[in-house]
Amino acid sequence: MDNKKNRAVVRVPGTSANCGPGFDCLGVATTIYNYLDLTLLRGSKIIVESKGEGAENIPRGRKNLAWQAVRRLLQEVKREDEFKGAIIRTKNNVPISRGLGSSSTAIVGGLVAANEILGSPLNRQELLKLATEIEGHPDNVAPALFGGFTVSVMDKGEVQTFSFLPRIKLKLIVAVPDFELSTRLARKVLPKHISMKDAIFNISRASMLIAALVEGRADLLPLAFDDALHQPYRKKLVPGMSEVFEAAKNAGALGAAISGAGSCLIAFTTLKSGLEDKIASAMVEEFKIHGVNSKALILDLDRRGAQIMKR
Repeated sequence: MDNKKNRAVVRVPGTSANCGPGFDCLGVATTIYNYLDLTLLRGSKIIVESKGEGAENIPRGRKNLAWQAVRRLLQEVKREDEFKGAIIRTKNNVPISRGLGSSSTAIVGGLVAANEILGSPLNRQELLKLATEIEGHPDNVAPALFGGFTVSVMDKGEVQTFSFLPRIKLKLIVAVPDFELSTRLARKVLPKHISMKDAIFNISRASMLIAALVEGRADLLPLAFDDALHQPYRKKLVPGMSEVFEAAKNAGALGAAISGAGSCLIAFTTLKSGLEDKIASAMVEEFKIHGVNSKALILDLDRRGAQIMKR
């Protein structure tokens, strides 16, 4: 058997979910990437080799998330008896457990690579369904697959996603603290019930955010990133969160939000403003005032989602 015929390399963008008010439904793909090199094996051996961000913490056997995604796709297309093992090599640039979609890159990477090797039996919508099933929600896997901004809706267990490119050239400034924050913990602090006032607050902001992006109205974005459903409850998990938001806005950001469940914080500005370096410095310095070391990533919007790099 020629293993080269059973190999594919995929590049998957890191993502930021929620974008402030779009809790569990909005997401954006960014220009920080993880790479997954997959070779399917007929034997049952699982080999996982990782380098880069969090490499020492990535499971090496059958608990590896990329393998679980590969296995799920093989089951879906009824070829699990043909390919029982894999060689998985990853190069990771996306920080782990920071709210930039590292788990989604593994899931989407595994699905897209395996699908390519098998001759693309599933389309992107079918891949999204499997990715959402594995991840539990679509807000990160959708932009990882499609690129751009995504709006996702769950309807009777089925996911529908609208992907679009905004008419505003955005720069994304991500402050990456030196501590991890698990999604499980970040969800545990959320209330089971919310007020009508908070629901209306978020519906209006999320609607304004999409309208402003689609119509190219950067002047409306300062109204659009605020949130009442999750960020007020999560700020105790990220020291200085509110102050970092204010520092970013004072430096010229149009808005700021927790990236996914955190711990990263993300600010938004326009390309033509030229303020991204100033905003990045302000966020890092404000974190430092609150005893948190961090680094800043200045990113663009990824426009294509997961891509096959080599077949």
